Amino acid sequence: MTTEQHVLACIDGSAVTESVCDYAAWYARRLNLSVGLLHVSDVAASIRRDLSGAIGINSRQFLLDELTQLDEQRAQVVNSYSNALVQDAKSHIQNNFDDVEVRIYQRRGKLLPAIEHFKANNNAIVMGRRGEDHKNSRINIGSQIETVARASQIPVLICSEKFKEPSSYMVAFDASKTAIKAIKMLANSNLLKDMQGHIVMIGNDNDTSKKSLANALTQMATAGFLVEAHHLQQLDAVDGLLTFQIDNQIDIIVVGAYGRSKLQHLFLGSITTEIIASTVSPVILVR
Repeated sequence: MTTEQHVLACIDGSAVTESVCDYAAWYARRLNLSVGLLHVSDVAASIRRDLSGAIGINSRQFLLDELTQLDEQRAQVVNSYSNALVQDAKSHIQNNFDDVEVRIYQRRGKLLPAIEHFKANNNAIVMGRRGEDHKNSRINIGSQIETVARASQIPVLICSEKFKEPSSYMVAFDASKTAIKAIKMLANSNLLKDMQGHIVMIGNDNDTSKKSLANALTQMATAGFLVEAHHLQQLDAVDGLLTFQIDNQIDIIVVGAYGRSKLQHLFLGSITTEIIASTVSPVILVR
């Protein structure tokens, strides 16, 4: 496998697949990378299993044979679906981003191990906010997102709506190590350069946090970014951030991903999850 970097687009055939393809191609174009289209087929366990002892080896063997044939047919259907899906996705990208190279990856099993298989190649990961299993829910972010984001050391872009080329961005800044890492990542990347940027901090009325916000602004400005810093006073961080986003017509949000442990998240909730679930705009998670 080549070690050339790509933006890994995780597609599943749901309604957000086209959005995932478009944002992955946009991301790849901004950084002069290719797109890796990944479809993972999670084939269910055999319906045959080992039933010989239960129904009789001799007299009922034909039933086991038929069940084996059904397993094979199901596998063929899954393969055909996967092939059609990735080819359609590749054609879509090539029709809309003809300067972006597209590679196809198909694997069986679970999504996270498949993503980690390409760890050396992944520059970023793009996923849909609502997978096929949650296509009718606008507040459910999908069962895979937190799992992937917690395991990933690279940016994860979450999208859901029809692609709109971003021209502005907002960094949700809380002076945490994760937020500082997000600023460093942006300052060292061309992804959002030449766009209007905003670094927004809610509350945190202490000198250390204020100094951290000023340092973040300086770091981005020194790197050549057009960016402003905002220190707002709102009772609820998520409401304050999303209100600012709407009022300023910001296209894309950057947020630190799951800074607390998973155990803490169970009891305290997660601002990261709330932001993803409460906005239809694309969100870039930085772990």
